[in-house]
Amino acid sequence: MTIPLQPTSTDIRMFPDGRMDGKNAAAYLGLTQKSLAIMRSLGNGPVFFKLGGRCFYMRADLDAWIQSRRATSTADYRVKQRQAQQNAVA
Repeated sequence: MTIPLQPTSTDIRMFPDGRMDGKNAAAYLGLTQKSLAIMRSLGNGPVFFKLGGRCFYMRADLDAWIQSRRATSTADYRVKQRQAQQNAVA
């Protein structure tokens, strides 16, 4: 039996300046808030900033992070991940 895929809709709230809180940024990326928080603490997630003790993400930074993770093969993806890790350490 084949179950047809149904597109899902997620309401993502964004400030007029393109800023999103962690909950909305995670939904935008298709991640859980916990995954995004772990990436933030490890330094391998998208660029963020803190304002009033809360973490925010700009839509342009989320889009750039998505684009930086594009690859044509799993081998290419692994090379890019290693390069990103080396750049983060340097």
